[in-house]
Amino acid sequence: MGVIKLKNIRTFSYHGCLIEEGKIGSDYTVDLKVKTNLEKSADTDHLLDTVDYVHLNKIVTEEMAIRSHLLEHVAKRINNRVLAEIETVEKTTVWVSKINPPIGGDVESVTIKMTEIRK
Repeated sequence: MGVIKLKNIRTFSYHGCLIEEGKIGSDYTVDLKVKTNLEKSADTDHLLDTVDYVHLNKIVTEEMAIRSHLLEHVAKRINNRVLAEIETVEKTTVWVSKINPPIGGDVESVTIKMTEIRK
């Protein structure tokens, strides 16, 4: 087994429970880690034998563009879509961070982390 990780994917999205969050949006970062077998691609040196991180990035950016009230909902959609679209992925973990959240304090970000395992 091996790991592919996309780190610090930056998006501008409209998630949150407040009406204002849906109108003005906010900056987000996403980290995505997938566990998969990398032995074949290490031997063959062919993109078709591995998990294409361009595909992973596309999933993240498309799901982040769909408004949700909760970061947990976005993270679950990302994990589920990776497992549905990429058969060789056995486990996926996503961290979704809202930068400068509107929580009445000096907080750099709030992050949720969720993991899904292929059943």
